[in-house]
Amino acid sequence: MAVLLIFFGTYLTLALGRFPGLRVDRTGAAIIGASLMVASGSLGFQEALASIDWPTIVLLLGMMIVVSNLRLSGFFRLTADWVVRRAHHPRTLLAGVVGVSGVLSALFVNDTICLVMTPLVLEITLALRRNPLPYLLGVAMASNAGSVATITGNPQNMMIGALSHIPYRTFAAALAPVALLALVATWVIIWAAFRSEFDTRFLEVPPDQRLRLNRPLLWKSLVVGAGMVVFSFGGTPVAQTAIVAGALLLVTRRVKPERVYQDVDWALLAMFAGLFVVVAGVEKTRLEEELFQFAARFHLDRIPVLAFFSAVLSNLVSNVPAVLVFRPVMGHLPNPETGWLTLAMSSTLAGNFTILGSVANLIVVEKARPTVTITFRDYFRAGAPLTVISLAGGAAWLAYTR
Repeated sequence: MAVLLIFFGTYLTLALGRFPGLRVDRTGAAIIGASLMVASGSLGFQEALASIDWPTIVLLLGMMIVVSNLRLSGFFRLTADWVVRRAHHPRTLLAGVVGVSGVLSALFVNDTICLVMTPLVLEITLALRRNPLPYLLGVAMASNAGSVATITGNPQNMMIGALSHIPYRTFAAALAPVALLALVATWVIIWAAFRSEFDTRFLEVPPDQRLRLNRPLLWKSLVVGAGMVVFSFGGTPVAQTAIVAGALLLVTRRVKPERVYQDVDWALLAMFAGLFVVVAGVEKTRLEEELFQFAARFHLDRIPVLAFFSAVLSNLVSNVPAVLVFRPVMGHLPNPETGWLTLAMSSTLAGNFTILGSVANLIVVEKARPTVTITFRDYFRAGAPLTVISLAGGAAWLAYTR
């Protein structure tokens, strides 16, 4: 009984964003829940430590260090400048924003891409005297859509990659086409939802600016980042390549390490660790058997059904906790690999449904303030149809190919 109370209390806080009446956020809820699992005797201390999937934590940490170095080198500003110089119409600018955000999110963590792209897109659109709203939505939605493609695209994919042991190359081959479809749909739907913004050409082009680049760090980061991707595709464990890449970039005489550590989302890492412990406590109870019965009753072995349930749960409690809830079920499906890929696809694309659907969305909203206010309705008018279309397309693709 204690285990279930701890589990539901933790997930209620995850759904609400904070515990009613207390200043306990999602990370705090995960840490408290994990501690209560140990304090109640549901898990031993060593069991709790062993339940944490360290490759997932290490992968996230390594990716955050790599992206931080790319940011400090000026890579993202250089990329944004390259896009705007080649965009001679609002439609091509939107295509550039969607394409760059999507591709970078596939290679790196989508949350960090939103952190660096949002202020750049805001600055560019204001300089062009355009309405920033549709382009900011493009950053958020494309970062979700593009991140579907690879294990390193977002935190839930990293977790799925570590838990399922699906090779990086296999994962990308299965889901990169889904990401491409979702990115095209992102451009079309935002254009249709804000058509008046894209009917007129640019009145002016922003003046040339001297980009402040740290060229040695830029080249070093690009070489290390490219090596990380190549080794991952080659079959080296992705957590290993990420942390080695991060370690290599920490060997420097120019960049203060504190500047890199500031970009590491320590709260997210702590939340992951706590959730692993909470779910491990649940797996020792009869609730796991109930989940198996639920899976059989609702035919979760069917791709559209699993995609639907995971998308709904992802919007209720967020995608990472949703993935952990489904973890006990995956091993009992006829084809666990297909189940994991479906879970990765649906839990990620579900993030585009509402403004609260993913951390990436919230980052864009917060970074755009106070210059631009993105309302729930603004997001929903494009996000809802995009989610339905991309989920249907993704489920159809997996059903056809798997």
